[in-house]
Amino acid sequence: MGFLARMKQGFGSTFSFFTDSWAELRKVKWPSRKEMISYTIVVLVTVAFVTIYFAILDLGISQLVRLVSK
Repeated sequence: MGFLARMKQGFGSTFSFFTDSWAELRKVKWPSRKEMISYTIVVLVTVAFVTIYFAILDLGISQLVRLVSK
């Protein structure tokens, strides 16, 4: 297979990829604004709780290490 034929095949598969991707994106049911706001709030609250949990855990382990190392 010659160089130009391989180039044509490569661009053809790239074009096919983008065409197929666009077709799949058209099938997606995108969330409404209300759903997106509620999902965002859930994510932010979850991240806040996980952050607080690990901060408390870190402080506790730091205190234990400090007590053991004295």
